[in-house]
Amino acid sequence: MIQPYTSRLERIWFWAFRLFCGLVLIFLMLPVLVIIPLSFNSSSFLTYPLSGFSWQWYETIFSPGPWLESLKNSLIVAPLATLLAMIFGTLAAVGFNRAEFPGKNLLMALIISPMVAPLVIVAVGMYFFFAQVGLLNSYLGLVLAHAVLGVPFVVITVNATLQGFDTNQMRAGASLGANPVQVFFDIVLPQILPGVISGGLFAFATSFDEVVVALFIASPTERTLPIQMFSGIRENISPAIAAMATIMILMSVLLLLVVELLRRRSVRI
Repeated sequence: MIQPYTSRLERIWFWAFRLFCGLVLIFLMLPVLVIIPLSFNSSSFLTYPLSGFSWQWYETIFSPGPWLESLKNSLIVAPLATLLAMIFGTLAAVGFNRAEFPGKNLLMALIISPMVAPLVIVAVGMYFFFAQVGLLNSYLGLVLAHAVLGVPFVVITVNATLQGFDTNQMRAGASLGANPVQVFFDIVLPQILPGVISGGLFAFATSFDEVVVALFIASPTERTLPIQMFSGIRENISPAIAAMATIMILMSVLLLLVVELLRRRSVRI
């Protein structure tokens, strides 16, 4: 809000800064928003101007075939990978927050390394390791690989939530006769739940959108949605890709809204 006693130069800077931020936002969002009208194009090509309005491409992706099969695979893999990432990431964050031991920072860096390392390197490493233990070309291997990619997000969000946690509550619970498991589920988990869910949402988005690791680990019968889209762009460009991309955009917006609601809830707490 501009104060009435601000100078003319300050008012110019106030509006100029907001105009610049708006233009940057438009520049970043326009390539994404352009996809949405193309998903309703009646033409078989991704072209502007639109030749007509049609729902045929949404009917294509939801009809029995490779699109629906790949969507089903993604909806199987992503929730399972998210669940594993939330469990192991939460336990790791709580352990790091409570314990002090040599090499703690090195181990933390190792856990979050899948987030910062190039995905191709991570994918190649997983490929050779999973080949040795017989997890290639399996749902289990793909779920574990995506869980590894999601754990860093859960660790970071839960660790940030634990920074404001009063450990005296745990001591109080123990003094009243609760065992460590009861203390965790009755005292710790309810307070860090927004961080756990936020990390889980990021883990889900990572798994649902991941293509590089899936190309190395999954078999042709376990094609996830990103693999199907990648193959479609490479082999046969169709507006069905734009229709599925529109659905993924809406899912991303929904996830961001949930994260924002959780953030506001944690601030109120």
